[in-house]
Amino acid sequence: MQFKNVFIPYGAYWSTPFCRWQGSFGHLHAVKFAAEIAVGALAQRKISPDVLDGLFLGWTVPQQFGFYGAPWAAGLIGAPGITGPNISQACATSGRVIANAAMEVELGTQHAVLALLCDRTSNSPHVYYPNPLAVGGIGDAENWVWDNFSRDPFAKNSMVQTAENVAKKAGIERAEQDEVALLRCRQYEDALKDDAAFLRRFMVLPVEVKDASGRKVMATVTGDEGVFPTSAEGLAKLKPVMEGGSVTFGSQTYPADGNAGLIVTTRERAAELSRDPKITVRIVSFGQGRADKGLMAMANVPASRQALDRAGISMKDVKAVKTHNPFAVNDVYFAKEMGIGATDMNRFGSSLVWGHPQAPTGARLIIELIEELAIAGGGYGLFTGCAAGDTAFAVMIKAD
Repeated sequence: MQFKNVFIPYGAYWSTPFCRWQGSFGHLHAVKFAAEIAVGALAQRKISPDVLDGLFLGWTVPQQFGFYGAPWAAGLIGAPGITGPNISQACATSGRVIANAAMEVELGTQHAVLALLCDRTSNSPHVYYPNPLAVGGIGDAENWVWDNFSRDPFAKNSMVQTAENVAKKAGIERAEQDEVALLRCRQYEDALKDDAAFLRRFMVLPVEVKDASGRKVMATVTGDEGVFPTSAEGLAKLKPVMEGGSVTFGSQTYPADGNAGLIVTTRERAAELSRDPKITVRIVSFGQGRADKGLMAMANVPASRQALDRAGISMKDVKAVKTHNPFAVNDVYFAKEMGIGATDMNRFGSSLVWGHPQAPTGARLIIELIEELAIAGGGYGLFTGCAAGDTAFAVMIKAD
């Protein structure tokens, strides 16, 4: 479907910096941290929680008392009278949360929904599943993050294996991957120019990190944490992660922690809440796709084509593209299949560079997409990102 009356108020969104796992955000409860950031972000934008009639919470890594999810988060931000669902779709969670919120607004069942995305890959749960029928009644254990990164129970392969599979099937050499990885790092450097002027358009800075009591400040985060300086020489020295493969630690992302939020609403309400009512941001359409088993990076193409078809446009009409690219292979393949250049994507950086905290990754990319379009004078923007299970999600927006 194509949405007609679903908008994101310009500026009514935010993201924390993203911190590499086991870093400065590694001990913070993801839901409580996201709510704390949302309270400050809404106040700074002079938006009262009273305008919200729904909250959709997206997360993929369980946190203590996460069972209460969205209603709990709504109470924490000062909106105890509203509720909503908890949504988890692996790396596609942001897209799914925003699409679901958009459908509610389009149908008129809700009028202003906060999409709140959060995850902490650091110190994830170690789960014990009872199995009384096993020998000795010994149950099964799972490290929530690491085990699921390492093995798809359906395709029987790790995440990095999917990248190698796509590289082999599509004939993508290591040199192409390294070239794109270096390009993405250079694009991110543009976001850091003039005291990170681009990031300051939406990012909550600085973030004071407190101890468990909430009183003592342990650290102050002033930007993304964990980004590695990258050079062509440095990339060339890295060994492939898998023997005989082409993907290195320099051409893939890393787990991270952080959160993001944005408001999905009607045209009229968007004008009231916008930082600049002259700029309108419409959610146009969404798409999802699934690739053959073990070929995750390829799923971005059918997802994007579905979003384009539903929007009634072609790729030549799209002014800006942002991708969740856990591997440089993703962008090499996508650019070739969609007929665009690698330089036409991910201006100002991407998750390949600043990390992947799962649920909020896509939301930050969509926020960056909005700001890029605002700088460029408007137009269509496409976000797409692959997800576990050889799937992908895409969202089309239009800024005027």
